[in-house]
Amino acid sequence: MQTEKVKEAPNIGVKKIEVLVVKPGKTPETVMIDQTLEAMQEVVDGLIESIMPFDDDATIICNEEGKLLGMPLNRGLYDSDGNLQDIIAGTFFVALAPDDSEFFESLPPEKIKKYCELFRLPEMFMMFGGKIKGIKYEPEGEDYDEDELEESVYYG
Repeated sequence: MQTEKVKEAPNIGVKKIEVLVVKPGKTPETVMIDQTLEAMQEVVDGLIESIMPFDDDATIICNEEGKLLGMPLNRGLYDSDGNLQDIIAGTFFVALAPDDSEFFESLPPEKIKKYCELFRLPEMFMMFGGKIKGIKYEPEGEDYDEDELEESVYYG
């Protein structure tokens, strides 16, 4: 994973960008935010850090001090073998970080769909066999399609 420094877009004619916001315990949602440092800090509730764990130009923007501040654990980042590599604490968002731009950009529809699916279910974390494991769950009070859920209820 790579951490990048963040540059701020000038405030003149502030551009809005469409990002995917992921809150602990919730399903992701697309949101329009100003392309400013202040707007990004407001989303993550503090200093921002950009993490690029993906094989494309999407980046995660999270609170740089989320774990130190004791923010709720949100989603895990996994390697290609499914091993947990890191856990993001607090709300984060996914945006585009193109090589040819100094600023974060809107996620195109196909990447919104990709990362909406990747982060669709919230996770809780626990120690099991000496390792931290992420367990995905259906968020309470959110609408879902019952046909998508596996039959897991036992009546007996």
